[in-house]
Amino acid sequence: ILLLLDVLLNVNMKTSENKLFLAFPSVNRFCAASNNRTGFLCDDRVTCVPASHVCNRIRDCRNGEDEQEKLCDDLPRSLPGYLVFHCSNPAYWIYADQRCDGMNDCGDCSDEMESLAACPPCGSEWWSCTPVLYEYCTCIPKRLCRDSIQHCASWSDEYIC
Repeated sequence: ILLLLDVLLNVNMKTSENKLFLAFPSVNRFCAASNNRTGFLCDDRVTCVPASHVCNRIRDCRNGEDEQEKLCDDLPRSLPGYLVFHCSNPAYWIYADQRCDGMNDCGDCSDEMESLAACPPCGSEWWSCTPVLYEYCTCIPKRLCRDSIQHCASWSDEYIC
């Protein structure tokens, strides 16, 4: 699947104002929003709305297509598959752009740690450790280092980070 997506991206790609979108028929609305996160392409074929902004009761697309009843009436089943990430617990799901964002959105870290998520290692703005807070999974934001509060089980955020 990834190879097919790579081929499609290389053949059918256009850019506009640092936003990537695919040149497919109007039924395909996949695009890459800021920070290369999964997005929803508006009817104007230029505006790319982050996945987590779809069906949030705020019209981000000029014509409101990101809030259409047909799209939002039975979440997550009514959403295109590329906008959804299913957590390891089948009762939970998140928007695809929340996967690998450093936050424990699924509640069990399956969106950050599991092979299901396929996340890269911590980025340059993150410190790798075993967090003590439920909010994080394998990394904490570096802004929390040396703040006199334990965020890592090993206290490395206070002594090494």
